[in-house]
Formats: sequence, C-alpha cells, structure tokens
Amino acid sequence: MGPDLQELRDDDHVRGPDRAPHLIVYADFTCPYCALAHARLTEREACTPLRRVFRHLALKAKHPRAEALACAAEAAGRQDAFWAFHDAVYADQGRIDEPHLWALAERLGLDLDRFERDRRDPAVLAHVQAQTKEAVLAGAMTTPTFLREGKPDPALYHEVVRTRDDEKKDPLPNADQKGQSL
Repeated sequence: MGPDLQELRDDDHVRGPDRAPHLIVYADFTCPYCALAHARLTEREACTPLRRVFRHLALKAKHPRAEALACAAEAAGRQDAFWAFHDAVYADQGRIDEPHLWALAERLGLDLDRFERDRRDPAVLAHVQAQTKEAVLAGAMTTPTFLREGKPDPALYHEVVRTRDDEKKDPLPNADQKGQSL
C-alpha cells in the first residue's frame, strides 16, 4: 500500500494555522490554473483559516519547465524561502526562465551558489519526481489537484479555478444569494 497522502510529512511545505483544516495542493509552477487557484485560496484564507500543504505535480511532458521550476522552489526551500519563491512565481508567471529565476533568488536574498547547487541536486529532482508519481497514482488528472481525505477533490478544483465570467453565467451550486461560496 502506498503512502497516506493526507498525512503531513516532514518534507511538506505547509503554511497556515496549526489547528486549521488542511488542504493538500498538488501543483505546477508553470500552470496558469495553479496560479489562479493560489490567488483564490489566498483570498479565502483572509476570511477562513486554512492550512495549505504544497506538493509537486510537475508534469514535464505537459510543461517543459515544470521540473526545473519545482527544483528551484525546493532549492529556495532549503534556504527557508519556499513560500516566498512560490508566491513570487505565481504572481508573475511570465518570468519563469533562467535570468528571471536568478533575479528572483537574488531578490529573496538567497545564497546564489547554494541555490544553483541545490536546484541541480539529484536528490531534489528525485523528490519532485516522487511527489509527481504519487499524485498520478492517487488519481491526479490535472493541475492543480486538491486532496481531501487522501483523495482528489474535483469539486473544489471546479470551484476554485472557475473564471469570473463563468461565475456570472453559472453561479456555484452552493452559493448564497450574494454569489459568495459557502
């Protein structure tokens, strides 16, 4: 039997209050839907505390820069800057190539030599690939994939990733009269 995907692990990237419900997000830094989901979850967290857990779903076949960015995020994480890197990349997905990554690492105050060594470390790549594999084996079909109780939650994907135009045309089924999600 595989790992319990709902259990928090020592190598997870976690933020939010300890007692808040946790949501595991398998995502890819090159995915525009992941960036949208990040923005929407951040908005919700201002009102409803959530303990967000990030894991990689870096499908290189779908997004050629996926693994490289995941490894760069892990390298930043080795210098306690995972979430700062995460937020910056999702805030500006138009700047994910090498020169911009270096500028971001410098802006975050990272040791650039260590950042370069760590992002090319075979153990970092193996970690990213292992998380991707476990997500696929658990049934992840798209990025982002949200896990609740160890299983993908496609309803949450639909709710969080909808565009504002979609919401106007077809309100969420469990929305109150003001259009707010319950």
